[in-house]
Amino acid sequence: MTQDLTAPHAARSSHAPELRAVARHIGRRRFLTATGAAAALAFAVGVPGAGTAAAAELDTARLTDDPFTLGVASGDPYPDSVLLWTRLAPVPYQADGGLPARRVTVEWEIALDARFRSVVRRGKADAHPEFHHTVHVEVGGLAPGRVYHYRFRAGRFVSPVGRTRTAPAPRSRAAGLTFGVVSCQRYDQGYYTAYRHLAQEDLDVVFHLGDYLYEYAVNDVAGARAYPAGTLPSGLFNRETVTLEDYRLRYALYKSDPDLRAAHAAHPFVVTWDDHETENNYADDTPENSVPPEEFLLRRASAYRAYWENMPLRRPQRPEGPDLKLYRRLHWGRLAQFDVLDTRQYRSNQAYGDGWQYPGPESENPSRTLTGAAQERWLLDGWRRSDAVWNVVPQQVTFSQRLDTPTPPAKVSMDSWDGYPASRERVLAGAQAAGVENLMVLTGDVHVHYGFDIKRDFADPGSKTVGTEIVTTSVTSGGNGSEKPANWDNLTAANPHMRFYSGLRGYTTVTLGRERARADFKTVSHVTTQGAPLTAAASFVTEAGDPGLKPA
Repeated sequence: MTQDLTAPHAARSSHAPELRAVARHIGRRRFLTATGAAAALAFAVGVPGAGTAAAAELDTARLTDDPFTLGVASGDPYPDSVLLWTRLAPVPYQADGGLPARRVTVEWEIALDARFRSVVRRGKADAHPEFHHTVHVEVGGLAPGRVYHYRFRAGRFVSPVGRTRTAPAPRSRAAGLTFGVVSCQRYDQGYYTAYRHLAQEDLDVVFHLGDYLYEYAVNDVAGARAYPAGTLPSGLFNRETVTLEDYRLRYALYKSDPDLRAAHAAHPFVVTWDDHETENNYADDTPENSVPPEEFLLRRASAYRAYWENMPLRRPQRPEGPDLKLYRRLHWGRLAQFDVLDTRQYRSNQAYGDGWQYPGPESENPSRTLTGAAQERWLLDGWRRSDAVWNVVPQQVTFSQRLDTPTPPAKVSMDSWDGYPASRERVLAGAQAAGVENLMVLTGDVHVHYGFDIKRDFADPGSKTVGTEIVTTSVTSGGNGSEKPANWDNLTAANPHMRFYSGLRGYTTVTLGRERARADFKTVSHVTTQGAPLTAAASFVTEAGDPGLKPA
């Protein structure tokens, strides 16, 4: 979808003067590294000085309103540590969150029980105004494979209690793991009913595969949510996100939803982004629209900064200007290795102008990449060293082939791996060379449930099945959806390796054991009004050593 940059929302956007001063001296991103302007850009966005307090301290006794309006979260569980997150915002729909530009001391504690009778760790952290009063605490010294409860305190106010857990010991033969998979939660296209159900699930961790927020304008009735007129502040969100302030306010809107807060409080999240956290279908430093590259890099720097601030991410993921290294690896004992990808920041520009197009020399150019060379090497090297039963790849866009019609010639999506077939072939060849037997790819983006058998050669229906792809539907994006979208007949006929397809909203849960994995595709009947029940639309298993989806 193309957005008109001549619209009113674009005219009002204004980056900070410091950012524009830096932007005048940079061109495309390759010049940032060469000139050191990335560091200058990062500074201009505002990073507290190393080892110093960049702002005077606020006396927490002066807090008169609850600052924990946006809840708590945890993420990236290690065997001995977890990341705890919160943001102080007594007035979340205000640019400064209702706090002065002063740092705030926040106390935290983590316990074995929800009533905090057995506290195992406690400490203090600074909520810096430069980071919009967000708090990221990496709590170490924890026992592996344990459930913990945590909370924060600022002055006389105590946050909601969150539940998290650590991963099993590094070399342990963990018997099982159950995780949730979610993506695409456009606020103004429905209620987060799926998250209400997800919060009640017994899960070890949740993987969020992108489109946590959308950059598009939200009116004062929140679109399809149809709030009473004036529920949201008039004009505050009714513009596209472009500046750092825009993105920060949009996260405040999304995180004000009680069902999303409940899901974060119930489970640790492992997050990665797709496009809408910045701009629809951008590719590396190429924007969707025709704007100067330095202008887009300012926007990307703002978007990445706000993403890190609002996600439960560790220090290595802190951005530097318009760059943020989001791909990373986590383990669940020797049961599973998770290689979390970023298929947006390093990709070649979409071929043939993007969208669904006929493949050809441009899309099939062997130099094209979806991951970038460094991330691709990292992935393949990690597989060569892996001794996990399951090698799981949480990422963004559809990996398996999707032909749009059973009659050739057929079109494919240029934004997915189909638009980068050489990149996919290198990944599949790398998995084969590494001896990866139980490959599972997790995908979001497309607002539907798919279950795919990953074929070694998608052009040959009789080719060996080398893995499984679980594509989770959206939480709300696309509205209510339908069980059988209009293209259901064509896609199922054109793609015999497709084992399941549903266009309703919801999420997926996956249970990994040492002998088999089970995927449960869960749906809700509607999202434009609240209260929809949860249905298990389909369940499949795949056996260790025998890839391919079979009805459970």
